[in-house]
Amino acid sequence: MALSDSFLQDLKIKTDIEDVISSYVTLKRRGSTLVGLCPFHNEKTPSFTVYPATQSFYCFGCGAGGDAIGFIRKIENLDYIDAVKTLAQRAGLQMPEEGYDDSLAKKRRRILEINRAAARFFHSYMMSEQGKAGLDYFLGRGLSKKTITKFGLGYAPDSWDALLKELKSQGFAISEMAEAGLVKKGNKSYYDIFRNRVMTPIIDVRGNVIAFGGRVLDDSKPKYINTSDTLVYKKTNELFALNLAKDSAGDTIILCEGYMDVIAMHQAGFTNAVAGCGTALTNEQVRLISRYAKEVILAYDADEAGQKALAKAIKLFDETDVKVRIPNLTGGKDPDEIIKKYGRDKFKGMLEGASGEIEFELLNLRQKHNLLTTQGKVDFLNDAIKVLYRTTPIEQDLYVSRLAEELGVEKQSINAQLSDYSKRTRRRTKKALTKNIVNNSIKQNNDQSRELDMPIRLIKAQERLISLLLLYPDCLKLCEEFDETGLRSDFIKKLYSLITSRLKNGMTVDISDFSEHLSVDEMGRLSGISARGKNSMDPKKEFTDCLNVIKEENEKKKNSSVADLSDDDFRRLIQNT
Repeated sequence: MALSDSFLQDLKIKTDIEDVISSYVTLKRRGSTLVGLCPFHNEKTPSFTVYPATQSFYCFGCGAGGDAIGFIRKIENLDYIDAVKTLAQRAGLQMPEEGYDDSLAKKRRRILEINRAAARFFHSYMMSEQGKAGLDYFLGRGLSKKTITKFGLGYAPDSWDALLKELKSQGFAISEMAEAGLVKKGNKSYYDIFRNRVMTPIIDVRGNVIAFGGRVLDDSKPKYINTSDTLVYKKTNELFALNLAKDSAGDTIILCEGYMDVIAMHQAGFTNAVAGCGTALTNEQVRLISRYAKEVILAYDADEAGQKALAKAIKLFDETDVKVRIPNLTGGKDPDEIIKKYGRDKFKGMLEGASGEIEFELLNLRQKHNLLTTQGKVDFLNDAIKVLYRTTPIEQDLYVSRLAEELGVEKQSINAQLSDYSKRTRRRTKKALTKNIVNNSIKQNNDQSRELDMPIRLIKAQERLISLLLLYPDCLKLCEEFDETGLRSDFIKKLYSLITSRLKNGMTVDISDFSEHLSVDEMGRLSGISARGKNSMDPKKEFTDCLNVIKEENEKKKNSSVADLSDDDFRRLIQNT
């Protein structure tokens, strides 16, 4: 059963979408709406819009949209019920004890309970005599027992089913353990995935144990094993130790490559350090960092792989407004080793001396070109222009002045080339953005390949039909003789049925009324229709026009289908009608 409409209406009244979203996104008022940088895709020009009048949001860049529930679902990676619970708690409302299907939410909570139990088992086993090998490993890496406890570090026994038996004794089913990614089915029976490994629990920002990373004690392969994606964990969306780093003072986050780097840095007092979860840095992780920090220090390993990862990270952060700084880490292959060899103060000096992204890129360009030759200077400046384009006017002036003096080139010449490049790039960016918005609009109103050949006027008529029903519910009276089977979009047909059903029962048709019935992506499509729908001077006439267009296009399709029939098929059709 679904949540009662009265409860959802109460939640809607007590939830303001501006307050909810402003906790995650910096919003600026623009007339009757608010805009900000989209938290669901990387961008520097705001395309994310909040509509207080309809209590909805929509991004014209990526198509994300919906109500407050949909926003929480998407940004916190929650299912519908858990998102409702989050907002209900925020609004001071008690969730109904009965009357809704909580099966998926219960399954998620069960996995979290299993993970917590597993983390306790790994930690307690390591602190026992049998688990001494794991404790010795961490102590040998320079970690204190206080740090070990703080991060909940543990050790998985060298056994095929020690964890399985422990969890089973606590009442967990083997199928639940498998869903949590802790056991796996072999030829005859299930066995523990993590065996004879030191264990690092991964904890989300709400304090839930969502996954584990396991490392061997020697050099055997595979060196690392991480929890596969589950209902509560998607590695591309999470950052290790963000639950601790988000509460550190300041608005800077240090991004490292490995768990041990982060743990060593926290022990040394750098409590704003985080790392990815066994994967290369992703757009989702970059957006997550941008929610908690205005600046990121990229403390990547000094080896070739680390430098390649650094270059990728810089590109990803270029699409956000997060400031990037890169320290020159020397004396060790990674932060953990440097701190051990030289101490906290030496490492702190490296972080404080971190260069900005522009300085770092210009330094790399200098190393690629021979500045003693004319051609080398020309090539260097051509590449430098592409870097300086991304800076502020003040930064541009300072860098151009410095480069002009350093290379013996007129400042006006560099400025002229920079201005020309900026104009061309802005034109390309604007063209690409416009194309993206148009393509996204068309994509959102096509139900996959079946509708790709649908006439544009029919797509627009169907979309406008929905937006007019939302804006002017009285238009329902004009639908008495309308055959909804004429709607050739399955999604539009679904919306039409939901909207007219609520109107016939005297219920409201705000965007938030459909959150329970539509997926996150479908809510985005509905929000897009609403965002593009404007007020009408004569809504009933416009609604009738939409009905007529739909009817005409269906007649055309029918006639076209008949015209394509062979003579024999046509005769059979006539005989059967």
